Amino acid sequence: MEKITKYHIEYEKPKVTLLQQSGLGVAEIAARTCYDSFENSENACVKNAMTSMDTDAINSIDDSELLSNLAWVHHHHSIIEHATLSFLIQGTSRGVLQEHARHRLQAISVRSTRYTMSSVINAFTASQESEDGFAFFLDKVLALNLFVITDKEYLKIEIRSIYDKFMFQYTRNPDYLKDAVAKSSLPFVEEFKGDAQALYNALECGKKKRNVGDGFKHIVSDNWKVDMVVTFNIRSLKNYFDLRDSGAAWFQIQWLAEEMKKVTPVKYLKLIDKEHKNS
Repeated sequence: MEKITKYHIEYEKPKVTLLQQSGLGVAEIAARTCYDSFENSENACVKNAMTSMDTDAINSIDDSELLSNLAWVHHHHSIIEHATLSFLIQGTSRGVLQEHARHRLQAISVRSTRYTMSSVINAFTASQESEDGFAFFLDKVLALNLFVITDKEYLKIEIRSIYDKFMFQYTRNPDYLKDAVAKSSLPFVEEFKGDAQALYNALECGKKKRNVGDGFKHIVSDNWKVDMVVTFNIRSLKNYFDLRDSGAAWFQIQWLAEEMKKVTPVKYLKLIDKEHKNS
């Protein structure tokens, strides 16, 4: 993934993959239904849709004069809600996730901290068997590549804070091990006492405790990486690009909008982005 320096801190930019596109045909069918104007379509599969439906051809349409006219002349954007795109986003931040959630009309599925924090918790648990617990924890967490900020000096500060939060809980909670480790893995704590690396390896290979993140979500910051799948109809995608692919937007979500736009096929951008209107 590309790295970039902003405000004297090094960040990693997200990676975006287009997973699915619905095509423009359904949107044109919807528009033609409103106006009962199928005979006026330049696309034969749309013109004949009410008598001879060819859904494969309809879903393969790359251009529509009617949709362009509705989008740019009449600003009738509800029609293009029938076209959707799904993106896989890898390596954005939880801070961006908060911004993303403000865009109401999207389907969003996000990597869950409840289920995916085991390695960090295992690193802390094992670190208690090391002479220098923080050094052990730091080494293991850095290797997990969990953060959008990649600056090593900054990460040492952030990971120290995470370690201190764990330690706070560890010293106050007599049931820490029961909360952090699956029941079947608890014997490893005694078996590998004094050997942090062996304990870490055993915990990583052992059964993962269900919902292990429930008691530890407080360690997560806005810098924590998330992966997510988002699906937009292109009317909502227009709103997203208008607001987020803009110098007024927070730079991390600008980066994400830029990457999403790069993988959005031109046939959709022609309906929602002025720069591509006549391309």
